[in-house]
Amino acid sequence: MLQQRTIEIIKSTVSVLEVHGEAITSRFYEMLFQKHPELLNIFNHANQKKGRQQAALANAVYAAAANIDKLETIIPVVKGIAHKHRSLGVKPEHYPVVGENLLLAIKDVLGDAATDEIINAWAEAYGVIADVFIGIERNMYEDAGWEGFRPFVVARKVEESSVITSFYLKPQDEKPLAKFKPGQYVSVKMDIPGQENTHIRQYSLSDAPGKSSYRISVKKESGRNAVDGMVSVYLHENVKEGDILYLSAPAGDFYLDTTSEKHVVLISGGVGLTPMVSMLKTVASEQPERKITFVHAAINGQAHALRIEVKEIAQASEHITTHFVYESPLDDDLDYTKTGYVDQAWLKEILPLKDDAEYYFCGPIPFMQVINTALQELNVPKENIHFEFFGPASDLEKKSIKA
Repeated sequence: MLQQRTIEIIKSTVSVLEVHGEAITSRFYEMLFQKHPELLNIFNHANQKKGRQQAALANAVYAAAANIDKLETIIPVVKGIAHKHRSLGVKPEHYPVVGENLLLAIKDVLGDAATDEIINAWAEAYGVIADVFIGIERNMYEDAGWEGFRPFVVARKVEESSVITSFYLKPQDEKPLAKFKPGQYVSVKMDIPGQENTHIRQYSLSDAPGKSSYRISVKKESGRNAVDGMVSVYLHENVKEGDILYLSAPAGDFYLDTTSEKHVVLISGGVGLTPMVSMLKTVASEQPERKITFVHAAINGQAHALRIEVKEIAQASEHITTHFVYESPLDDDLDYTKTGYVDQAWLKEILPLKDDAEYYFCGPIPFMQVINTALQELNVPKENIHFEFFGPASDLEKKSIKA
């Protein structure tokens, strides 16, 4: 329990964090990596360069400060972060290191405004917050299928579209796979020749649970910065069948509620369809009477991965409806519903808005901004909206004109 005076001091810093939060977290990461370069083996370098990691941490610190007197209200957010921490291998011993450098960054950015009283209050508060994370993550480590990163053999490598390739992964030790919930992801740790540090990326599992292998379907990224697509390009161009990849156990708080019988709506853009296919296949096999509306947006048929797989599942059930939206269809593209983009007016026409439905969506940031805004403005209850978003959740509140 925090002292009342500590709570008051932390609350008084909320407005300061709103203004200087990203400056503090940017300085924090600079200090952290200077003193502990080994931690570069854990953090996503692309997110660092884009500022996404800094923004996400700033949002988390701000939320903790604003709710310091009722931390239980941010437990859902904490659990989402804790899932990522567990999948990356963050351990209790990392927290004192983070705390030390976070306090130094606050002092460095705010200067004399960060009085000893403020720093001491944040030290006390950080200790409490860290204990919350450590406790939740301890339970996650105990429930995980294995500890650390386990070697998997690439049993099959299948080109699914012009930009997406699937990797079927079997444990090298041939021991049973850990169970997972449809929608969850695994972290893949890569040692890339010529790179000083290992690189970890998270990929949604794209097949239903209960199989003899895990499947990830990876988009080959081609960002402006070399680090953007470093791992995906290496997977596409260099990893072959028979090679070994290292995976942490499945994690993630975005997954299908298989206890519900509500109409389920799955909306995806680009490679965001990977968790949706896992959900679709699970419902089709375990809840065959449950209604599904499956919406997917792609550039065209060549870029549309797993299309045949989805169509075959839909054709086998009268309870599944599919809609494919192509931005720029090719001359031989025939099997699609709409040309252009997913928009609110069209969603209003096709979605079961009068039904009690659950909505799941995933895709590029602009796509998710549109879907999130559309569902809210169509008066879908917030508790019925679920999404997977690898970045600051506040980015979803920024509207975009198209998806």
